[in-house]
This record gives sequence, C-alpha cells and structure tokens, in this order.
Amino acid sequence: MNLPNKITIFRILLIPFFISFILYSKWEIALIIFIIAAISDGLDGYLARTLKQRTELGRILDPIADKMLILSAFISFCVASNLPASVKPPYYVPIVIISREGIIILGALLIYFIKGKIEMKPTGISKITTFLQMITVISILLKLAVSAVLWNVAVAFTIYSGLDYIIKGSRLLND
Repeated sequence: MNLPNKITIFRILLIPFFISFILYSKWEIALIIFIIAAISDGLDGYLARTLKQRTELGRILDPIADKMLILSAFISFCVASNLPASVKPPYYVPIVIISREGIIILGALLIYFIKGKIEMKPTGISKITTFLQMITVISILLKLAVSAVLWNVAVAFTIYSGLDYIIKGSRLLND
C-alpha cells in the first residue's frame, strides 16, 4: 500500500473522532481534526500525482473518504444539542448532500451495469462544491454568523453539481 492510500485511510479513521468531538461539543478539537482531514485530502492527491502512485484503490477510497467526512459533519451538526441555532444547519442541508451522493452512486452503478465499465472523474464544479462544503463545515465549527449564507451557497452548488453529473451520465449511457 502506497503513501497516498495510507493518508486516505488515515482520513477515514479520523471521522469517528471528528463526530465524537462534535457530539460532545468539543468544537476546537473537532475543528483541528477537520482541518487535518481537509489538508490530508489535498496531500494524498498531490502525492499520488507527483509520485506517480495513482491506484485503483485510491480512485475509489479518496472520494469515499471525502463524502464520509462531509456527510458525517452535516449530520452531526443537525443532531448536536449544543450548537447555537444561528449556525445549526437545517435538515435540508444533509438531505440535499446525501441525495446528490445517492444519485451519483446509483448512476455510476447503472452505467457500470449497462456499459460494463465506468471511468468517473471529478468535475470542476464538483471540486468547487466539495471546497464550499468544507468551508461551510469550518465556518460552523467556528460558529461564524456567515454560516447560513455559506451552507445555502454550498447547497446550491451541490444541486448544480448533481444535475451536472446526471447530464454527463445520461450522455455516457446514450453513446
């Protein structure tokens, strides 16, 4: 197993600790863990490219790690009892994010079963969406008043990105 994949697995292993610190209102520790996870997301990709260590495992695990981190953050925020109402995201935020991921997974499976193969590459809009979701998580952990604006922007980009994937998937199936 190469270094980028070890970093990705490390990011996945951070998630239960991250959730625990949110649920126990240890916001500073949760923030530190999230920032470490976010940095490791960029680091594993950078190392995989520069060291020419891209693997099939990394192509699968990296986006899964990202989704698990983001989804666990928003779900945890919605159930956290000590998060101020001004920065607590409404339930539609994780619902939209979960729905997008579900649609992407179902679409990928459909393409795989019909075409016999699939090559999923993140789109530019999906990278922006992930970045906005991560910034929103950080703003909530910092209890910034701008959090409500950020989560609505992140939701809008999440919807747009989901529609973009649906269009691209439809084209793949029609080719």
